[in-house]
Amino acid sequence: MQNHTPHSPDQFLADDEILVIVDDDNAIREPLAFYFNEHGFTVEENSSARELRETLTCRQVALILLDINLPDADGVLLIPEILATYPDVAIVMLSGTSDINIAIDCIRNGADDYITKPVQFNEILLIVRKALEKRRLVFENRLYQQNLEEAHFRIRFMHQLSLKMNSVYLSSIELNEVLKAILVGITAKEGLRFNRAFLAMFDKTGENLTGRLGIGPNCREEADRVWSEMQARELQFIDIVNNLPSSCNLVDGEVNRIIQSLKIPISETDHILLQAAQQRKSLNVIKGKSTVPVPGNLISLLKEDSFAIVPLYSPGRTLGVIIADNYVTRKPISAGHINVLELFASQASLAIEHSHLYMDMQKKIEELQELNRELDKNKDLLVEAERLSAIGHMSAQMVHLIRNPITSIGGLSRILSRKIEDEGMKKYFNAMIKETSRLEKTLEELFGFVKQLDFKKKNKLLYPVIKNSLMLVQSNLKKQNIALELNLVEPDPLIQMDSRQISQMFLHLIKNSIEAMTNGGKLCISSQIEGDWALITIKDSGPGLSTFHLHKAKDPFFTTKTFGTGMGLVMVERLLTAHGGRFKLKSLDTGLEVVVKLPLADKKTDNVD
Repeated sequence: MQNHTPHSPDQFLADDEILVIVDDDNAIREPLAFYFNEHGFTVEENSSARELRETLTCRQVALILLDINLPDADGVLLIPEILATYPDVAIVMLSGTSDINIAIDCIRNGADDYITKPVQFNEILLIVRKALEKRRLVFENRLYQQNLEEAHFRIRFMHQLSLKMNSVYLSSIELNEVLKAILVGITAKEGLRFNRAFLAMFDKTGENLTGRLGIGPNCREEADRVWSEMQARELQFIDIVNNLPSSCNLVDGEVNRIIQSLKIPISETDHILLQAAQQRKSLNVIKGKSTVPVPGNLISLLKEDSFAIVPLYSPGRTLGVIIADNYVTRKPISAGHINVLELFASQASLAIEHSHLYMDMQKKIEELQELNRELDKNKDLLVEAERLSAIGHMSAQMVHLIRNPITSIGGLSRILSRKIEDEGMKKYFNAMIKETSRLEKTLEELFGFVKQLDFKKKNKLLYPVIKNSLMLVQSNLKKQNIALELNLVEPDPLIQMDSRQISQMFLHLIKNSIEAMTNGGKLCISSQIEGDWALITIKDSGPGLSTFHLHKAKDPFFTTKTFGTGMGLVMVERLLTAHGGRFKLKSLDTGLEVVVKLPLADKKTDNVD
């Protein structure tokens, strides 16, 4: 009910409300209507119950002065009929008899007062004003109760929402349901009663503000259906979260299509939505006007020129905005509405930030789990590589230190055996020849153990092999403050290879680069395709190698480290050679560059494994 200014003679009626005088006596009806008109009331005259019913259907009636004896109805029985359909109408009965029992029946049936004719007009005016004042107090009390219920709903909703977010982490799926529940709270009858609510958020790149969710009717004709369905629900928070996924009426497809077509690049710094988000300031757009220019395409998209914009943000980042409007009712949006809308926005911001933290944690957990899987997978490979390196070193030493003397002994024994005639002495020389031959064979087999590696080649993509090798040194990179720059061009080259051996080869080269940067630096790994070759370049910012050391780097047992066997690059070269590839070293002004070349596989020979 609308209030009038204190200077209005009729301070109890809305602008479109009227009084109706119902009496079959024209001599009473007309002067009484004239009197009320003089005092600022809009009056309709009816002479029968039939005319009253017609007036009630087409006019906003506030009070009826009803004659108890009408030609077509009993006024006492007419009271409950009227109030059953129009409960907010005040009724003052007019009667020519002062029967106390009739008066009591009228009051019991719902009449506000009972007047016995004849009576002075000023007394009737006083009674009418008291009835209207009583009616206004009922309306104000009803509005007060309604506001209390809405406030109670919002407090309960916020409390349940806070408990939900404080008790569990939010996955991306659960976040969507929480955000839907918040938008329902903004649009619900028990909530803020906005007709529509939209959520727009910055994408993962942070380069665009894009629409995400929308709730509300997609046209004004659907309003009654949507509101009646929402009123029928008990909007407990848990019920909202559980029921929204299966509800197509609350999350309307057309409304979602409207907001999901929204995409604003952050380069459009003057856009009102970006202004609200980045300045963390709420804005109220009224008939296309605000303190910030409103783009016409936004009004066209929403099909509404009055709406509120409230920012979503956490202490560390800007998240997006909530847009709310009264597309159906066209009611104005007050500063109080925006203040309460900001409470819902704060809960939405908390949910979004909570979800971001949870998803970041999940990502880290998955990375650690993948790293552990790779460590388990490559543990045996690392042990085997160290064993092979040690055996290779030992075998090389044995060959160099033992094979020449053994060969000399065996050769001299054969010569002496042929020249000596004494069978007894020849027997000893033949034993020496046999044993030296056995030693030579043992040395050759031992050295060949490393040389003859067992390769299981299959067509495989190269980049996963490189990335797996990098995962094994992630902790070393962080510990030594080494920045990694990975630039692997697409498409991923297909190589016929033993992926375990090639992974071990890359791991050795990467570890060499890391060990060269004891005080931190930058490790760059890049790729390119040249004809039938895949080229992988590994570049570090360490001290590099001198020309002398560069030429001897591939020699067995050569090393510039204080530890190690010097067999690493020998193994790298042997592995690449076995795969038809090669590598070269290049000393830079700052650092060392290793270029690995591997032949591309013939895709027709084998499928990708």
